[in-house]
Amino acid sequence: MRVGLGYDIHAMVEGRKLMIGGVHIPHDRGCLGHSDADPLLHAIIDAVLGAAGLGDIGEHFPDTDKKYKDADSAQLLKHTMALIRKRGWDVVNVDCNVIAQAPKLKPFKNQMESRIATLIEIETDRVNVKAKTNENFDAVGRKEAIATQAVVLIKKVRNGRSDRDA
Repeated sequence: MRVGLGYDIHAMVEGRKLMIGGVHIPHDRGCLGHSDADPLLHAIIDAVLGAAGLGDIGEHFPDTDKKYKDADSAQLLKHTMALIRKRGWDVVNVDCNVIAQAPKLKPFKNQMESRIATLIEIETDRVNVKAKTNENFDAVGRKEAIATQAVVLIKKVRNGRSDRDA
């Protein structure tokens, strides 16, 4: 088994759709970024890649590459999962923090967990999303940014099969 840690932060700007954990969150601002700027999926991608020893999101999906302009981060996570499975790994569980002063995310946590589980192809009870604030400190606390953290546990697949195939 291996553990990976992911982190991401994006500035909040007007005129962008807010995507967190593969879910559209109604809000007056969204995250600035080259792709759809989903900070939670980006942190999960980094955690998965790190656990598998495959670098980071910028190496696989560089923001200098035009093909990733406005890319759907859900598709980037699916690609990442195919990459680690090809190398014999599968995800055991995912634990995440979304740090945002606004919007309030509690009403969307179950949707995020379900969407992430679907993308990773694991049971929803193996995904946990926690919504936190920064108690009005720093750029996140001033509602200028959203930060995320993810921890992912992966394991080697046994005999070409994982628990998800059983």
